[in-house]
Amino acid sequence: MSFTEHPLRAVLTAEMNARPHAEVTSPAQVSHIAVVTGEANADADREHLEKLCQAFKVSAPSESSSQFDADFGPFRLKWERHTEFSAYTLIKEGPFEQPFKNTPINEVPSDWLDNLPGQVLTALHIAIESDDAPAREGAALSGLFDNNSIVGGEVVDERAVMYSDFQTHSDGHLRFLVRDCKLSRGSLGRLVKRICEMDTYRMMAMLALPPARKARPEIANLEQQLSDILQTLAFSDGTDDEQQLLQQLSRVAAETERISASLNYRFSASRAYQELVYQRADALRLSRILGMQPLTDYMMARFAPAMETRDNLTLRIETLSRRVARASDLLRTRVDVALEAQNRDLLESMDRRAKLQLRLQQTVEGLSVVAVSYYLLGLIAYIVKGLSGLGVTKFGVDEILMATLLPVIALVWWGVRKARESVMKPSQDADD
Repeated sequence: MSFTEHPLRAVLTAEMNARPHAEVTSPAQVSHIAVVTGEANADADREHLEKLCQAFKVSAPSESSSQFDADFGPFRLKWERHTEFSAYTLIKEGPFEQPFKNTPINEVPSDWLDNLPGQVLTALHIAIESDDAPAREGAALSGLFDNNSIVGGEVVDERAVMYSDFQTHSDGHLRFLVRDCKLSRGSLGRLVKRICEMDTYRMMAMLALPPARKARPEIANLEQQLSDILQTLAFSDGTDDEQQLLQQLSRVAAETERISASLNYRFSASRAYQELVYQRADALRLSRILGMQPLTDYMMARFAPAMETRDNLTLRIETLSRRVARASDLLRTRVDVALEAQNRDLLESMDRRAKLQLRLQQTVEGLSVVAVSYYLLGLIAYIVKGLSGLGVTKFGVDEILMATLLPVIALVWWGVRKARESVMKPSQDADD
């Protein structure tokens, strides 16, 4: 072909065919476990899988593989690496006497199971009986589930029947019994995949429930603290009180953000897994069996409230965060207004003091004129007395002093004013 191919075309095309379902022929037994290892431990999962391949002399997956499907002899293994967990599905085809005895997981070396990286979150057995086997009813069916209450239904357009009790049995696994009526190998493989994924995604989604329950009293405490702060704010009449309330409100905001950050990843992942659970449950196309509770109804009876608990807490955190933000804006506005009022009062006080200083300066200026005039007239008096003693003038001292009094006072007043204007002029120029 002569066209230029997009560099991601091959990758995206391969993604459409990633993780294909296995083909299963009834009768068969299936064991499935999902191990939570986190996002950063994919290499450890592959290395552990390589050890199992070496034990059975099977070619190991490549270093970049996220899925693996191989025949190990006693069983077939399908491995899938997901974002934060790895899933192992073991399939053993052939007749069996007891559906949940000698399951495929028993063919795996015990030390390999004991050293699985991470923690097992989902473990289940699926026993698939063919249509020609005797139908199990009553005590025979109940005995397979340790006489627990059984739920089930007809699935895949009534071409198979499925039963379970959703209880963890002595071997640490849940049990599902499927009676194959008219399913092809491909359809039966898809049904097995849906059962395994539905239970795995259900458990992964419900990982959000324990932290949600733990965070509820913390959020309730923060909500009460915020209510107390707003109650105090309503009757606050001092800037000091408001600044203290602002500090308390900042602590509430910081704690709210801490809780939100700690729950955000788990809650976001839970919502994604929840959607997958609903998709897999719908894909079963389950129909009711008379006298028996539908399997999906039983599962959703507790799964849906768990997801509601998560969503309710998310809403409470978002609402609390918005309330804290509004309260912070209100409180900061009140503090700013109070500070502006204090600044206004301070400026008014400074203006009054400036006016008083100006009046005092003017008073001092008048006294200065009097004082300077008095000393200047005294000097003139000494000069006049000297001149009179020498006979230079025929006028008396008092006459000369009276004659020069007004000019001297005027001259002194003019000089003081000019001095004040010269001092005031630089500050006026700076203001301009």
